Amino acid sequence: MTVLVTGGAGYIGSHTVLALAEAGEDVVVIDDLSTGFSAYLPEGVPLFIGDAGDENLLEGVIAQHDIESIIHFAGSVVVPDSMRDPLGYYRNNFTTARNLLNVAVKRGIGRFIFSSTAAVYGNPDQVPVSEHAPTRPLSPYGSSKLMTEIMLHDVAAAYGMQYVTLRYFNVAGADPQARIGLATVGATHLLKIAVEAATGQRAKIDVFGTDYPTPDGSCIRDFIHVTDLSQAHRSALAYLRNGGASTTLNCGYGRGYSVLETIDAVRRVSGRSFAVQYAPRRPGDIMTMVADTSRIRGLLDWRPQYDDLETIAAHALAWEDKLFRERHGELRHAASA
Repeated sequence: MTVLVTGGAGYIGSHTVLALAEAGEDVVVIDDLSTGFSAYLPEGVPLFIGDAGDENLLEGVIAQHDIESIIHFAGSVVVPDSMRDPLGYYRNNFTTARNLLNVAVKRGIGRFIFSSTAAVYGNPDQVPVSEHAPTRPLSPYGSSKLMTEIMLHDVAAAYGMQYVTLRYFNVAGADPQARIGLATVGATHLLKIAVEAATGQRAKIDVFGTDYPTPDGSCIRDFIHVTDLSQAHRSALAYLRNGGASTTLNCGYGRGYSVLETIDAVRRVSGRSFAVQYAPRRPGDIMTMVADTSRIRGLLDWRPQYDDLETIAAHALAWEDKLFRERHGELRHAASA
């Protein structure tokens, strides 16, 4: 009963691998370490460094470890980057998933959990947005994820695979014990940027668009703690093992916070001030995105533990403080060597 996690050394992947390992699951990871870190994997979890779309690598790993389920994280996730490099995003997100599914079908793997995104909805007609809402992505990132969702649905129907597609809203925070967190240099997550500014690693934070028809003019997002999200993956796996039918689920808390409210929360938690610069809207940004979470709460045995913006910010800040000290210490050590 081994679970293959692609992209398992990345931000969300590493938290999910940790949750699975702590629950006693046998886990194997494939990650090219382009944005992931091998040091963030629990001791004893095998890591194969390579492309999750490499069919020869996949065949070998699946055969060697008797894989029975796949959780697929590996992919590219930055909306502005996808606008500049759409072909790269279709390759990393769609083609990689196609190759992975091809091997999964050949090896008879019957359970698949897919890391998707609320970006598939575009600007929704109604908020909170349900899984039945029209899908009108505004970026190649969102389009590449939607294309993969469609492919997964068709593959499952043709070959008897069961799947859960998890549409993430805004993932944030870090392990409550500060063991792991978001460490990618140049990450574009709002809370990550805010805590970097709070720890003095950034001179300022940019707010893109203050003229939206929202209460304070900035975009509104539904944040979900990364640890709660990792537990949602565990619950999705249990759901499939218990014979659950294929489904698509929103992953959020069902409440929205504006960009400016989020920045204020980081200021309160940190007790530190930092500069905010206002900039024009960015192509591909969505105005308001809040999840209707009734389906995930009804189908899965999942109860969020960290549904509080200041708690999410506090965990992100504790991780960032630790990361900053570690990197600063490494630099000082290198300078004195």
